Amino acid sequence: MAKGRGGRGPTRLDKRRENEAAEAQERDKASEEPEEAEEEEADAGADDGDGEGDDDAPKKKPKKAAKKPAAAKKPAVKRTRVAKEVRRRAVWVVCDNGSKEVGEFPFNQKAEAEELLAKKILEKEGKATFYMNLVKKEMKEEK
Repeated sequence: MAKGRGGRGPTRLDKRRENEAAEAQERDKASEEPEEAEEEEADAGADDGDGEGDDDAPKKKPKKAAKKPAAAKKPAVKRTRVAKEVRRRAVWVVCDNGSKEVGEFPFNQKAEAEELLAKKILEKEGKATFYMNLVKKEMKEEK
């Protein structure tokens, strides 16, 4: 066995090599056993013509069938909660320099929103800045 990591025990690689070596030995033994069994049966059949002496001969145990690896389970599908879709409407909003809403108009009334914007700009004459923005706001549900 390899010394490993300075007295801290064998490394994973060392353990893996040991395991692979042990598996190789088991495979070699398993592959040799059927050949020996065939030779013994041939020798026993040639020596005994009656078949009465077969009770004295050691009986071989039938080999256990190799276990099939369990089928891999499919990972469970995670259910995601679908967010409720909220209806929105587009509106024109006239805002001042501090992003405070001065006026709000439906989408089809852009001309009225531009009139308010021009009016506010003329009132303040360079003292304040106003702008118009298209905003999508949630619609209130009617029941």
